[in-house]
Amino acid sequence: MRHDGLRLAAPAKVNLFLGVMTQQDSRGYHYVDSVMVALALSDEVCIEQANDFAVHMDSCLDVPVEKSNVWKAARSLASAYGIEPQVHISVRQHIPLQAGLGGSSSDAGTTLRGLCQLWNINLKDPKVTQVARCIGADVSFFLDPRPSFLTGAGDVLKETFPYAPFAPIVLVKPLSGISTAEAYAGFDQDPVPTQRIDGLLCAMRSGDLSQVVAHMSNNLGIVACRLLPAISEVHSWLVRQPGVLGAMVSGSGSCVFGICKTAKSAQQVAQAAAERGWWSYATQITHVSKRQVC
Repeated sequence: MRHDGLRLAAPAKVNLFLGVMTQQDSRGYHYVDSVMVALALSDEVCIEQANDFAVHMDSCLDVPVEKSNVWKAARSLASAYGIEPQVHISVRQHIPLQAGLGGSSSDAGTTLRGLCQLWNINLKDPKVTQVARCIGADVSFFLDPRPSFLTGAGDVLKETFPYAPFAPIVLVKPLSGISTAEAYAGFDQDPVPTQRIDGLLCAMRSGDLSQVVAHMSNNLGIVACRLLPAISEVHSWLVRQPGVLGAMVSGSGSCVFGICKTAKSAQQVAQAAAERGWWSYATQITHVSKRQVC
């Protein structure tokens, strides 16, 4: 990496609570209550100063790179501040797609963080947040991915949790996936009521892991299981594994996460899942610094 470049970790996330409502905002996004935490699993975003603008992503996308969230993030931020975006951005992807782990949103939010640092833009400037919100509902979380309670479309920060537990996590995903659009379309056809968030918020404020597990909820995950039965199969298997305190679909799926007693338990469950032919990964909840680098 050249001295005038940056290399940043773009963390995955899981939703400890996701309550989707039937009402939508002017953009067509559903109103939600969401509690998100970042994970140690991450993509890698590299930004280097250059004489032109280019984006490279190392996985196959089903859209041209010019329509990726990373491209939109860089172009939109440059336009908002009247900057010529003379940078090369490359993304090494480790977070699986169509998993509900926020990979695309994290890549975009991390790109914004890096460019703000490179271009001497105040990350807390409301214009930066507005750029993030225009790209996608979860992108603004990744500007400062601390354990957080968000409202609006999941893009309005209400509270952060400094005492959130650093819990071991195992991620298990069936080989098939489901898109966010498919999950929300299924929700619109047959909405699932949301649960109350109060108990989860109290548990996050105190850092009580057992109460976090007791109050986790995701009504969109129920829809995802209905649309893709393989997710239900993963969930049913995961909750029965030794050392797993509780399990739930993350976001719109198809990944299911399990909160584990120990890191060793998470590793053992990940190995057992891999032996069944599923994608799996042992990781942990982390409190990510705004300037974290790989």
